[in-house]
Amino acid sequence: MRVVVSVGGSVLAPDLDPDRVAAYADAIERLVAADHEVGVVVGGGGVAREYIETARALGANEVELDQFGIGTTRLNARLLIAALGETAAVSPATEYDEAAAGLRRGEVSVMGGMTPGQTTDAVAAAFAESVDADLLVYATSADGVYDADPNADPDATQFAEMSPAELVEVVLPMSRDAGASAPVDLLAAKLIDRAGMRAIVLDGTDPSAVVDAVVSGDHSGTDVIPVGGDERADPVRTEQS
Repeated sequence: MRVVVSVGGSVLAPDLDPDRVAAYADAIERLVAADHEVGVVVGGGGVAREYIETARALGANEVELDQFGIGTTRLNARLLIAALGETAAVSPATEYDEAAAGLRRGEVSVMGGMTPGQTTDAVAAAFAESVDADLLVYATSADGVYDADPNADPDATQFAEMSPAELVEVVLPMSRDAGASAPVDLLAAKLIDRAGMRAIVLDGTDPSAVVDAVVSGDHSGTDVIPVGGDERADPVRTEQS
């Protein structure tokens, strides 16, 4: 199976913890050993936010701030590549064709950000669509998709399953708020819907959760299933624990 895994920077390297990066590399190597083709997109996390805040205070404009973020995502991608060693392409791919070529060579293709104004959520969805991935996994600091921000609303309920179109509907109002609480951004959701893509949004704090989700389908996050891919058409919600 061809899989693209989107790993948030704060999930991959909180406080630039080498043990966490090594654990993610081990999880990806386990997927490769199970005969999966794997592409990875890495976010910027807290380190990117620190650079962006500092650059903003120095008068950088929004495009320049995005470029700081992109640069940080690519540094995080290099950390993962260093941990993967010969399993991965030698440097972060900066074009989708380059990433796809790495997969064809049997390498793990690792990407960071691409373009100002576009998050790594959207990069992962575009990468997955460009290589006809069977599955897109978002390993985030959230444990799935909710109908409201669970940090602010104690009555928020988690979706166990939803269609790509329903994901867009849920994310749209969240994306209008400053400091948006959506687990994936609106453009990513729209790309998933356009491609009719199978996706999972899960808590990636434990890298083994990604392995379990891909290999056995076992996870406690949210399944995004295209219409016709599952007999249940209506989204299934579970009460927040």
